[in-house]
Amino acid sequence: MTKATIDSDVSERAQDDILAVARKKVLEGGVGLDQDETLAVLNLPDDRLPELLELAHEVRLKWCGEEVEMEGIISLKTGGCPEDCHFCSQSGLFESPVRSAWLDIPALVEAAKQTQKTGATEFCIVAAVKGPDERLLSQLEQAVAAIKSEVDIEVAASVGILTQEQVDRLAAAGVHRYNHNLETARSYFPQVVTTHSWETRRDTLRMVKEAGMEVCCGGILGMGETLEQRAEFAQDLAALDPTEVPMNFLDPRPGTPFADYEVMPAQDALRAIGAFRLALPKTILRFAGGRELTLGDLGAEQGLLGGINAIIVGNYLTTLGRPQEQDLEMMGKLRLPIKALNSTC
Repeated sequence: MTKATIDSDVSERAQDDILAVARKKVLEGGVGLDQDETLAVLNLPDDRLPELLELAHEVRLKWCGEEVEMEGIISLKTGGCPEDCHFCSQSGLFESPVRSAWLDIPALVEAAKQTQKTGATEFCIVAAVKGPDERLLSQLEQAVAAIKSEVDIEVAASVGILTQEQVDRLAAAGVHRYNHNLETARSYFPQVVTTHSWETRRDTLRMVKEAGMEVCCGGILGMGETLEQRAEFAQDLAALDPTEVPMNFLDPRPGTPFADYEVMPAQDALRAIGAFRLALPKTILRFAGGRELTLGDLGAEQGLLGGINAIIVGNYLTTLGRPQEQDLEMMGKLRLPIKALNSTC
């Protein structure tokens, strides 16, 4: 066999290799992988995981920059939700240990101040509801105004399914980003939620985007979906062209239908991070709930060097996060600069 034949054979194999395809298509061209290509990445063996994460990091650096965006979140209304999202201990339909509670506006302002002190540039107000009633929406509008008058931080919101009027009011109030997760792939959604549809969630996101607010939309991995559905989910998200995708990993909550599910293996979680970065090269990918349980400290560092470029600091809605100081220390160790307020990707 001649050298030319050998070189040709190597070249043909490289063309078929998914990471070689991704390097050309995503890193060089800025075009995300399609569903079949994303699935091929999710099927990569463990021994190729370092190569995948290295490429995902290169993609992140090229198309999003080196800075990491930090966000704090707080629950305006906790517990008592009428929906049956099977992963969520805030549902009033399950025997879960979350009690219903409301925060007043001074408490929200103080929480925003404390969040800003960590270096975070984003503060998200969340409520456990199907959608906001007038009391909740009015309080949210007042809270946004109060925070903006005292704290130099962007305010985001996540209060469920919206009508067009509610979307317009939040946009007018100054909410710059709205979070409403699709949760999982369209084909798997009925196994996760039965009290509303995937399409209803997508319609809210469409209105949010048309109103000029940024779209924050992600979901939870490790809820029993197949790799095919995980790849489908990445494409569902890509079709929305969101500003941000929060990546949560299931932290099984007592009293919920998913209470006995196993925690997602760290290798699978890291593979998913790399795959989602290659499917969404120009999107903010944010570490969210479950990263501590699923990945631990070392895995979190690998994720930040494997495609992630944003994190939630402090606690989540119903689960504990890491102390903020530890995340800041990790950022310093990895020499990752924190994104400055109002800077753009």
